[in-house]
Amino acid sequence: MPTIACKAASVQTRHVIQPAPFADRSSGGPIRAQADGRALALELLHAQTLPALADCLHQYAREALQATATQLHWSEGFSASGPSPRQSAPVALGERTIVAVELFEQAWDQGRSASKLTPDGVELALPIIAGSGTSARAVLCLKQSTSGAELAADTLNLIAARAQELLQTSRLKQAVDRLETAERIQRALYAIADLASSDMEMPDMLSGIHEIIGDLTYAENFYIGLFDRDLRIFRFIYFADSVDPDPTLPDQAFTEDDLKNSLTLALMRHGKPLMGPSMTIRNLLGVTRDASFGPDAEDWLGIPLITSGVVCGALVVQSYDASVRYTETDRALLSYVGQHVLTAVQRKQAHAELERRVEERTRELVEQIEVRKRRERLQAAFQRIAELTSSTETIDQFYTAVHGVVGELLYAKNFFIALLEGEWIVFPYAVDERDPSARFESRRPGLSLTDHVLRTQKPLLADREQLDQLNERGVVKTVGSPSVCWLGVPLRGETGPLGVMAVQSYSPEVVYDATDQEVLTFVANHIALAIERKRAQDAIRAAKEELEKRVEERTRELAESNLQLRDQIKVRQQIEMRLKHEALHDALTGLPNRSLLLDRMSQCLNRLRRDVRRHFAVLFLDLDRFKVINDSVGHLIGDELLKEASRRLQACVREPDTVARLGGDEFAILIEDVSDIEDTRRVARRVITALNEPIRVAGKELFTSASIGIAMGESRYNAPEELLRDADVAMYRAKAKGRQRFEVFDETLHQEALNLLTLESDLRRAIARSEFEPFFQPIIDIDHDRIVGYEALLRWNHPDRGLLLPSDFLSVAEDNGSAEIIDWQLFEQAMRAVPRLAVMGRYVSVNVSARHLRDPHWHEEFFRLLELNRVKPEQVRVEVTEGALLENPEQIRHTLNQMRDRGLHALLDDFGTGYSSLSYLHQFPMDALKIDKSFVRDLKPGGSGGNVAVVRAILALAGTLGVKVIAEGIEKEEQRDALRELGCSMGQGFWYAHPQPLSRFQQAAASNG
Repeated sequence: MPTIACKAASVQTRHVIQPAPFADRSSGGPIRAQADGRALALELLHAQTLPALADCLHQYAREALQATATQLHWSEGFSASGPSPRQSAPVALGERTIVAVELFEQAWDQGRSASKLTPDGVELALPIIAGSGTSARAVLCLKQSTSGAELAADTLNLIAARAQELLQTSRLKQAVDRLETAERIQRALYAIADLASSDMEMPDMLSGIHEIIGDLTYAENFYIGLFDRDLRIFRFIYFADSVDPDPTLPDQAFTEDDLKNSLTLALMRHGKPLMGPSMTIRNLLGVTRDASFGPDAEDWLGIPLITSGVVCGALVVQSYDASVRYTETDRALLSYVGQHVLTAVQRKQAHAELERRVEERTRELVEQIEVRKRRERLQAAFQRIAELTSSTETIDQFYTAVHGVVGELLYAKNFFIALLEGEWIVFPYAVDERDPSARFESRRPGLSLTDHVLRTQKPLLADREQLDQLNERGVVKTVGSPSVCWLGVPLRGETGPLGVMAVQSYSPEVVYDATDQEVLTFVANHIALAIERKRAQDAIRAAKEELEKRVEERTRELAESNLQLRDQIKVRQQIEMRLKHEALHDALTGLPNRSLLLDRMSQCLNRLRRDVRRHFAVLFLDLDRFKVINDSVGHLIGDELLKEASRRLQACVREPDTVARLGGDEFAILIEDVSDIEDTRRVARRVITALNEPIRVAGKELFTSASIGIAMGESRYNAPEELLRDADVAMYRAKAKGRQRFEVFDETLHQEALNLLTLESDLRRAIARSEFEPFFQPIIDIDHDRIVGYEALLRWNHPDRGLLLPSDFLSVAEDNGSAEIIDWQLFEQAMRAVPRLAVMGRYVSVNVSARHLRDPHWHEEFFRLLELNRVKPEQVRVEVTEGALLENPEQIRHTLNQMRDRGLHALLDDFGTGYSSLSYLHQFPMDALKIDKSFVRDLKPGGSGGNVAVVRAILALAGTLGVKVIAEGIEKEEQRDALRELGCSMGQGFWYAHPQPLSRFQQAAASNG
């Protein structure tokens, strides 16, 4: 029988008619057939499907035609645009035909009835619907006894007409099903695209994709995995399984070796969709069963996710229910949808990476401007407080406005001001969230927290525990609702203590700290002055009212009232002058601020334009180590240090010159009418000398110094800011040269600033282009002249300037934050070179800065790099300097111990240059120390002197500690011989070999081979 798409309606238990006795079969006759034909017509009208039609024909043939077996074959045909029969699977697979093959082929292929006598009776093949090519067709096969009735032509036509109708209905239903499937797929793709463009997090988006795929096919057990080809790791970014007791997490990473028996990895390597029972697929691909990957699936369908022709992941659905199976339609559907899922995931990942970079950059900017914002907020608050005296009409409005200013700086829902009026403490303003209508009653001084601040004239910051301790000791006696945290600061005016300003919290979520105390103290100073000003204004207002009353009542007292009024106006003018002074002067030191300095510099520039002989200069300086002092002893002591430094700076200049505080620890000095640059240098020297002297604050002796930049006023400057900028550039040059010195700005510095900008740009491009590479210098066994290891040294292949050493660019990389990226590029290239260099017991060492060792997770990343390059820890050494060990000794000791425990040893580089004490050496797990080349430079055989003694001492110390010694900077034969005499067995230097790229060592190995 030809291979065709067909449906067979015969089932042995239902459609096969067993032969009946001859007498019964002969009683049918034409009358019976005709009656049965009418019944058949009614049954055909009720049949709604081809299987129902087959059942109807089966019954009719058995009863009317005395058939012993019946069978109906049909094909539904294909449209011109649809698949060919050879390409499609059968709609349903039935039994083989019950009649002879040649009979069936004649009826099926030629559309002609065929019959044949057999020992058992007659076999018939009747074409009900004839067709050709891919058109629909149907054939009825009968086996009947020789006495059976013939099928009437009208009945056959009736059957054919009904079959044609049902076939047409089936084709329409298939078309509708395909259209619905296409619409479902289109809706799914739109939904996936919407998820990808939404602001959902990745887990929520993947959960939504799971639901969408679940609408297309059975997907109760569904997962997506992605492979990172750079890191060679695999992650299941989404995993849902109803049976697997150990689901994987999205951040769990697997290597290829971890997944070697996984169907997922086998699918990705196969590169094409796979479908069927998981056991069958494993056997097909030769994958070993591994119970750790979960139970076997009754049916498994996996789709490789491909981008740019490369498999980068997998999408899998599976069924543990034998009644749920996947079809070729599911395979095609998931293959199509899977690529859109991959696109959605990649878009979401790209969006997440962009957000991460934006967040990182935003965090950096926030950190940079945090101090500036705080200073600006305080300055704005001070300005508002200064304006309150004139902008508020009543004292109640004034206190309400003060409360609003404080509330913008810290939590102040519970706030009060207590003032000392004679022997009474009054509370002109109080707000309490526990009792909004509460008013604090005036009282005499007692033991409350407010009284304690008034007595000590010091701020008090206390939490609940500290408040309880103060109560127990009898220092204070708290009243009212107990606070979780209480903060009060004294109000001090020109005439002495005024009162107390306090805030408190009843919630453990709001706790004040030292910063809040500092802010409230600063604000309190300004508020105290504002209160005095407000009182003065109120006094003036009261005086005016009294004056008007007296004018009306007693004109004779006019002269006396006028005198009082003039006195009060004078007080007001003094206050206004003080306000103007505060607007142009630094609140802490009283020095002119930036605004006043720029105004005076602008005047000097104008004078210079009118008279070229009126030279002037600007010194820009900051205090060295001020941040260290401020962070270690506190801001209050730091403020006192700034005040003393201000006094010393003023003592170094003449009367017309200006000393200004620009902010923080930055100061500027404007020197007017200088004759030449030497006058300015003398002032700079006086400043350095003055600030070198120790400063005693609060019983502590503090040391600082100054780095100074000098810029001479010239007519080429258009604005004072330009002159201040150049002085700032010169100051940073002084810092770079070692601090405690001064530098004069000139065109060289200007050009260096431009060069620095160019170098920073080149560094960014170099990182993107991977222009950095390691050069390797052999470490030699001096006694046997053989290589024991290599040190990887950083070099930059600059496209224009050629090969650059670290000293040419590393400090700039440290400043702009790119040094860590460069280090990792070096680590990666060096580790790739280890398998070619670290043979025969040799190793490769890399230099690691304190920046990396301070990171408690750095060594984990480094070990992952070793694993990625299949490098053993014993093939690598890390070199650290003395200074790096002491920056954070506890953390660095912990890191080095963990590295040593895993087989990675450390070398102490440039030994002897950083610190004179050797007592710290035994605290760190060092495999060897490297003598700095400065001690090797002057060595000669049989020589003596300081360097020989130092080297001999280092060797003795190392021997005691069981540490190896490597001499650096061997450039002459006599140095090598001297080291041999002293017992140093290892070294490196130009005498043996200059640092070379990896390719040179490979060429040498090839030529030696």
